Amino acid sequence: MSTIGIRPNFTQHLPLPPDEAQASIVGTVRSESEDFEVKSFPGFVCVRIPTEERHFWSPRLNLSLEPEDDGSTRIEGIYGPNANVWSLFLYGYLITASFAIFGGSLGFAQWQLGRTAWGLWIFWTSLILIVALYLLARIGRKLGAPQTARLHQLYELAIGRTVELQNG
Repeated sequence: MSTIGIRPNFTQHLPLPPDEAQASIVGTVRSESEDFEVKSFPGFVCVRIPTEERHFWSPRLNLSLEPEDDGSTRIEGIYGPNANVWSLFLYGYLITASFAIFGGSLGFAQWQLGRTAWGLWIFWTSLILIVALYLLARIGRKLGAPQTARLHQLYELAIGRTVELQNG
């Protein structure tokens, strides 16, 4: 796990029914580390970093457990930031991209009409903000990487086998 992608994820099959697989994962996580926060709902488990260690960039592990026809369980796991952080970047990109499109269109129209193309200032400022958001996300990903690795090790301990991450 040398590089951790934006939203690392995995898919895995366990030879247990979903209820047993979920009980096993939740029980092991709670017994191995009482500090980790575990939320469990039917077919869903969320594991978070301990509250005292949590910061703005702290990841969480969301597990979706679905039954297979043969009685086993298909687990889909995804590591990602808190929903507030994810929303902040999603809307940040959406708003700045909208301004970039607007500014670029306005600036191009002004330039074609032989007028002062002040709309291009909006375009270039928006592009700079998009790059700044990207760099900030990269920094945050690096700051959260050790905690992502801890969550992954805890999950592997809970299921008793190694799991290869896919970078999403």
